[in-house]
Amino acid sequence: MRAPTDDTLAAHLGASVVERATVAGGDSHRAMRATLADGRRVFVKHGADAATYVAEAAGLRWLADAHALATAEVLAVGDDDAPFLALAWIDEGPRRPDFDARLGRGLAALHRFGAPTFGLATPNVMGRVPQDNRSAPTWAAFYAERRLAPLVARTRDAGTLSASDAAAVEAVIDRLPTLVGPEEPPARLHGDLWAGNVMADAAGDPVLVDPAVYGGHREIDLAMLRLFGGVGPRCFAAYDEAYPLAPGAEARVALHQLYPLLVHVAMFGASWAPAVRRAATSALRA
Repeated sequence: MRAPTDDTLAAHLGASVVERATVAGGDSHRAMRATLADGRRVFVKHGADAATYVAEAAGLRWLADAHALATAEVLAVGDDDAPFLALAWIDEGPRRPDFDARLGRGLAALHRFGAPTFGLATPNVMGRVPQDNRSAPTWAAFYAERRLAPLVARTRDAGTLSASDAAAVEAVIDRLPTLVGPEEPPARLHGDLWAGNVMADAAGDPVLVDPAVYGGHREIDLAMLRLFGGVGPRCFAAYDEAYPLAPGAEARVALHQLYPLLVHVAMFGASWAPAVRRAATSALRA
């Protein structure tokens, strides 16, 4: 899909574009920085369909409603023949010394704010992978039916997950009611919470970007945050102090890493399959 023109951006943002520059946009989008005549700088994502940007804008606002952590500010969504999402530009700075602790306490407040159900009223995407957010009565049912099972089928059919690795995940699915731990109310999740989606603003405070929101178990956000590093132990200690996790949470980390790992298999191929196998094996041993 083509990039929005200056005229299109001006019509949505209320000021003409005086400069634009290509910037990094991640794995699923292209991006630019637009400077407007009124002095504002805007981060513009494009290259995906309009529904993706409508869902992302709604997700950012949904997170902001909790007043727990700063989020990227939505300025406009373009849903014409050149879809885009315009966000207020975030000037990045070094993380303040208590960044990790602030992030942990903020995530605890976000999760505690809650969600109406396990799921969300509308679908969205994680990276390039569609998320079916239809509600389910329990986390075990939602995690099985809306997250793990669809991705096992997709990656097995694509040949990026072997039959034996798929069977390992299916064994986890069969035991989910006993593996997920004590029942908890739905938490308000970021949904794609790796360290790259947590920026530090000019003051050094955390800002959440690129969500894939839904109501779910809070441990899945925390498990993904641990998956790729970039956040220190003070984050998780501060979280647990503010909103203690249920007994056995440490043993359930691999279980809740299964979904983001399957997303990586779907997006990037079979090189991620061994990580899925290890997580499934660890989850079954917990």
